[in-house]
Amino acid sequence: MRLAFAGTPDFAVPALDALLRHGFDVCAVFTQPDRPAGRGRARRESPVKQRALALGLPVHQPESFRATAVEAQLAALRLDALVVVAFGQILPAGVLAVPRLGCINIHASLLPRWRGAAPIQRALLAGDAHTGISIMRMDAGLDTGPVLAARALAIDPKDTGGSLHDRLAALGAVLICETLARLQSGAVTATPQPADGVTYAAKIDKSECAIDWRQDAAAIERRVRAFNPWPVAETRLDGAQLRIWEAHCVAAAPSPVAPGTILAAGDDGIDVACGRGALRLTRVQLAGRRPVSAGEFRNARPRLTDAVLEGA
Repeated sequence: MRLAFAGTPDFAVPALDALLRHGFDVCAVFTQPDRPAGRGRARRESPVKQRALALGLPVHQPESFRATAVEAQLAALRLDALVVVAFGQILPAGVLAVPRLGCINIHASLLPRWRGAAPIQRALLAGDAHTGISIMRMDAGLDTGPVLAARALAIDPKDTGGSLHDRLAALGAVLICETLARLQSGAVTATPQPADGVTYAAKIDKSECAIDWRQDAAAIERRVRAFNPWPVAETRLDGAQLRIWEAHCVAAAPSPVAPGTILAAGDDGIDVACGRGALRLTRVQLAGRRPVSAGEFRNARPRLTDAVLEGA
């Protein structure tokens, strides 16, 4: 099959590698333009661009796929399919119609659950037991196209946004190759998404990382896991930002203290009262410092017990 690939972040790289490893003809790679990043705001190439250049593939970085020249460029490639993985732009109807077999998207959820920008974090925040990968033929809607293949993945109780991201990226790479091979032979049935069960995974806003200690401990633990490694759940201690990288629920007797009160601090962790239950913080980070274990943090600040963490 003659393919082009459109993707931008780390999530898309395993799929690009897998397509080439399985002998698909990837004749062009499309990715977002270089963007300013980091403290110095220097322009940074996307992970997909870096990988494509290392593999010797032609790279294109249009500001918008809505430009007439981009549609003409795609048409000139005589594509069987355009594989799209977290590209970061909406594809117009004209582009969707160019490849012979359509534009095929890898989406990190079991559609129609968690359509949209942040399906991995939203699944963790909601406490879902399972998620997965859907291979979808794109249409004009937001993740509304018919599903060509899907495979479920159990969410581990210790999964973070980072670990689940990596497992889903690997699963997507396997499933896209299997699906394209079956699509080429005509062995794929496109199944319209049901109207029931639709949920939307809105883009993560950094304001969501602020912990509300009035919530129950289980909900706060899910927030910590979902936002690791970005944007990282946070609270405030003595007015200073304190990022929470790792935490888990612990049994706690009912207490009259206010949510956010530190109940105990030891080598195993820092226990914090929540609206219901308690959360044990095991890895934390003050602004401008490196992440440290709770024991290291306690040793540097011995008077933690009864201090109150400020929430959202």
